[in-house]
Amino acid sequence: MMKTALRLLWTGYLAAGLSAAAGEVKTLALGAPAPDFSLPGVDGRTYALKDFAAAKVLALVFTCNHCPTAQYYEERIKQIVTDYQPKGVALVAISPNDPDAVRPDELGYTDLGDSLADMKIRAQARQFNFPYLYGGGEHEAVSLAYGPQVTPHAFVFDAARRLRYVGRIDDSEREAYVRVRDLRNALDALLAGEEPAVKETRVVGCSTKWSSKRGGVKQYWDKIAAEPVGVTLVKAEELGALRRNQPPAGGEGGKLRLVNFWATWCGPCVTEFPDLMTIHRMYRGRDFELVTVAAQFPDEQAEVLRFLKRHQASSRNLTFGETDKYKLIEAFDPEWSGALPYTVLIDSTGEVLYRQQGTCDALALKRLIVRTLNARKPW
Repeated sequence: MMKTALRLLWTGYLAAGLSAAAGEVKTLALGAPAPDFSLPGVDGRTYALKDFAAAKVLALVFTCNHCPTAQYYEERIKQIVTDYQPKGVALVAISPNDPDAVRPDELGYTDLGDSLADMKIRAQARQFNFPYLYGGGEHEAVSLAYGPQVTPHAFVFDAARRLRYVGRIDDSEREAYVRVRDLRNALDALLAGEEPAVKETRVVGCSTKWSSKRGGVKQYWDKIAAEPVGVTLVKAEELGALRRNQPPAGGEGGKLRLVNFWATWCGPCVTEFPDLMTIHRMYRGRDFELVTVAAQFPDEQAEVLRFLKRHQASSRNLTFGETDKYKLIEAFDPEWSGALPYTVLIDSTGEVLYRQQGTCDALALKRLIVRTLNARKPW
């Protein structure tokens, strides 16, 4: 009997997955009962619909880590919890995304992906005051039952757990432009025993990353594998220009520049190199560039290139073209001891924002990159 039940559940999951692949995910209809769920939370607990039975109103907000629109709403969601929890409203956030269906180039506005492990980091860093549940990957059947089209997408259920409002949180991701606070209006109406004046709205945000989109990730990596990888010999004076953040001949200026000095014989350099490639792929679509500099001898250029090709390093790659490595240090940063790896983040003004001798903290570096890029212009 148990095997039959599991088979039926899996069959339903496959059917839902096929619908997702065909772009036919349906949003739960108004008046429908809330589908049950059993989902892991960032606090280590597993949550079910019954855990919120005491709430007069239940709001489920499908959101995620990586989407910039979703990030805009994090503080507003926290404030809604603060304002409405005392009135009997329970708010639960669910991430519907499969982390393996998110391409690296879709992470240009975030420091974290959408895995449960990353959700835990985000919840702690942002001090979320609501349950944050993982509804992606193997738990996707739950998210498909609700049918969020984007992140964020709000669903509000009455005391009988019938859907009474579905749609946006408000009418602008930039809070300064908000005119209508739809989610708050729906909560106020239900708490007053009234029908929400607006029961359904369109939503704007990042598309839900269903598991069916994993094929797009494979296509992305095939494209990365086909990108050319090269390395250029540079003189000491060119490294001085690199430090001043001058653009290469014929290139663009004004980019946030991350420079990493490394060597094939340096264990920590080799260990952290994949993290640097991840950073390159995440942010290269913005005003950002990674430059790697191999602190090796000119006759080792072929060895450097082999390493770069193994890592599909299509970033801007340089290797020192002189035999006196002390000239390299003096040209780029006289305060540098010469220890490898050495990583520097330089603003377009030439200001050093981050300097690390030894292995860098990839998460801290990503956070600084995102914060700096976001501060430059509206995002």
